[in-house]
Amino acid sequence: MDLLAKIRTIPTLPGCYLYKNAEGEVIYVGKAKNLRARVRSYFLEASQMNAKTGSLMREAVDVEYITVDNEREALALENNLIKQRKPRFNILLRDDKTYPYIKLTLNERFPKVFVTRRLRKDGSAYFGPYFPGNLAYRLVDLIHRSFLIPSCKIDLNRYHPRACLQYYIKRCLGPCVEGFVTPEAYKETVRDVQLFLEGRTEELERKLTARMSVAAEAEHFELAARLRDQVVTVHQMQDKQRIATADNEDADVFGFHFENQMLAVNLFHMRGGKIVDRRDFFWEDLPEMNAFFGESLNESTGEALDSEAEQELGAPFIAPLSHAMSGSATEPDPAQSAPEINEASPIAFEASPITEPGETFSPSAFFSALLKQLYLDQSYIPRSILLPVDFPDRAILTDVLSEKVGHRIEIAAPRRGDKRSLVDLVGQNARQSYDQRFRVLQPNQKAIQQALQDALTLEELPKRIECFDISHIQGAETVASMVVWEDGAMKKADYRKFQVKTVSGVDDFASMREIIHRRYKRLLDDKKDFPSLILIDGGLGQLHSAADALAEIGVTLQPLASIAKKEEIIYVYGQENDPVVLDRRSPVLHLVQKIRDESHRFAVTYHRKRRQIRDRESELDAIPGVGPRTRQRLVQHFGSVRGIKQATHDALTAVVSPAIATKIKSHFAEDAAESTPSLVQIS
Repeated sequence: MDLLAKIRTIPTLPGCYLYKNAEGEVIYVGKAKNLRARVRSYFLEASQMNAKTGSLMREAVDVEYITVDNEREALALENNLIKQRKPRFNILLRDDKTYPYIKLTLNERFPKVFVTRRLRKDGSAYFGPYFPGNLAYRLVDLIHRSFLIPSCKIDLNRYHPRACLQYYIKRCLGPCVEGFVTPEAYKETVRDVQLFLEGRTEELERKLTARMSVAAEAEHFELAARLRDQVVTVHQMQDKQRIATADNEDADVFGFHFENQMLAVNLFHMRGGKIVDRRDFFWEDLPEMNAFFGESLNESTGEALDSEAEQELGAPFIAPLSHAMSGSATEPDPAQSAPEINEASPIAFEASPITEPGETFSPSAFFSALLKQLYLDQSYIPRSILLPVDFPDRAILTDVLSEKVGHRIEIAAPRRGDKRSLVDLVGQNARQSYDQRFRVLQPNQKAIQQALQDALTLEELPKRIECFDISHIQGAETVASMVVWEDGAMKKADYRKFQVKTVSGVDDFASMREIIHRRYKRLLDDKKDFPSLILIDGGLGQLHSAADALAEIGVTLQPLASIAKKEEIIYVYGQENDPVVLDRRSPVLHLVQKIRDESHRFAVTYHRKRRQIRDRESELDAIPGVGPRTRQRLVQHFGSVRGIKQATHDALTAVVSPAIATKIKSHFAEDAAESTPSLVQIS
């Protein structure tokens, strides 16, 4: 069934429709109250040679649809389909950053506390999100120091023979060893942590004070001192909370700057009346990427269509300049009667540019799409969302979000007063973000360091980075390099080269483990400072090998990350499930790539020198008939001279001729006979 015939079979129910191209890829997803009228309206616009609608209809060869009961369900379904299918003609939220939560694993025998960015239905308690991102890590560190609840990866369903370093430095109760803490005492401490994270600090302070008095009367002074420190910590946090909530409610504030078909959006997170964090979003080549976003306004009057004729998300993303001041956008109007679809219908599919003179950006259509992707899947939504423009779906989105969180959510586009001033302020910041991103302004070094700290959730500003790489050819002459970045520049005086001594064959993981162990065991013995960050050239395997090496020498809190080749994904140890994906234009990514590439260059250079030395001194040079090329093929195939010695005659013939194989075996047999000590008979 062709596309024209299929449209006649679409029901007049609410739902979502999916346009597909000839390869079967979904290129656009939209929603509608009346699916048949909505899809037919595209052909009306195409027949009128509308460039924006025509760009979609030239590629569309099929349409699918999913019916739902009401418009709210269609709204949620559309959001899910866009995120799953990533259609080319829809707004795609490429920055999918989520703020961290604190996870308390209440479903385990001895619960632990972690920082996570993913919420799962696994029986654990989640608290957050926390702004800025490193606040969650600071709170978990505070829980380690004050309440002694661990976040290690040790299996606590069974007991172990000895505790780790965290227990001996008094940052863990030691539930891994039988007799260190009773399950009842541990459960009571977990309850304290839960009260602390829930913000019930007054109740927690009363309980801790009572237990401290009991411990003091029983002359358990060490326990009483620990409870006293917990009371002080809770009291300090309670004072900070009073300060933070003395002002207004939570709000998210948006601003944007659009120029030359490129868009920068800023989002400021306000909590308790204070700006606690911000996010930047960028889109390039908007007409090519999103030609079909707009709002439904009657072109003749500039007013919104009635409820039956109201257009759903999916209108053209580019609005005629004549309607720019009123925020209107041209979109197929289901209120108009669409022509009967038949093979002779004058539908224009010839090529035409996506943008035409006189067309401009439609902010209201953009924010309609953006807010759905940002908030429909979030567990926490602020009470106020302030925008620079209004949009048609605002009322229904407000109802859906309010129903989701259980209280009234306000989505507003203020025109005057303090709130409008705040929106304008965010808009000014969006312009600065635009300039920095698209006008190629080089940020200063401290700004890059701060951005790197935020991207990798480091506790301190990174001042020194040591990066490692392994180099070999099929396991032969395996070497490693370490390069150093310090205070904005590569510090060549601190570069180091390593020969891998304990690993034979191809085993990058074991090689990395050896080098990391040797390097930082030496620093530990010499009592020298560790770097701000250890960077590994490789993926998760190399990262975990480095972490194991550090754990063997008792180092567990060292920031550690790796950058995978090709994908350019950064994995931070402890957050492997949430890899850091930076934009290809990001100065932070450029810095990490620069350090990684320098490490690779240094390793390859050293490896070449080692090969040259090996080649000059190779035992194969003394064998008649084995020249440089044959020698190179043998070493590449067997990995080393030792491998060639141990190879059978048949194995050698896979690389060289049988005659040369015979000479090689004879040569090494003579060497073995000469090296064997002769027996002297004593009479």
